Amino acid sequence: MSDYIRGVFWLIEGEILAVPFDSNIDFGVAKSGNNYNHKLLWEHVKPKKCNKPYYYYPRGRLEFSNKGKPLLYMNINIGEEFIPIIMEQFGLNDMPIIHYDGSKHYKCYLD
Repeated sequence: MSDYIRGVFWLIEGEILAVPFDSNIDFGVAKSGNNYNHKLLWEHVKPKKCNKPYYYYPRGRLEFSNKGKPLLYMNINIGEEFIPIIMEQFGLNDMPIIHYDGSKHYKCYLD
């Protein structure tokens, strides 16, 4: 499974900010150790002049099932038109299983 690229992303002003996981980076790493934590990563990747907290913008993450299937978890306000962009930014060839998550975990200013 090491060939798969996990990561997190935000939808900021109509653009996807994707951050593919890099095991050589030691900041922003989730407890699992194989992906990023939005909150911990935000200060390192947020756009210049941005003073919004990590949870302000719609966000999501790319994971992989134990069978290698791509799983896309994301805020309900990220439209389907962004899926091909997210796929490209994470190097996906196969359509991911999409989980629109309306839970508190992915809430943003649009909710």
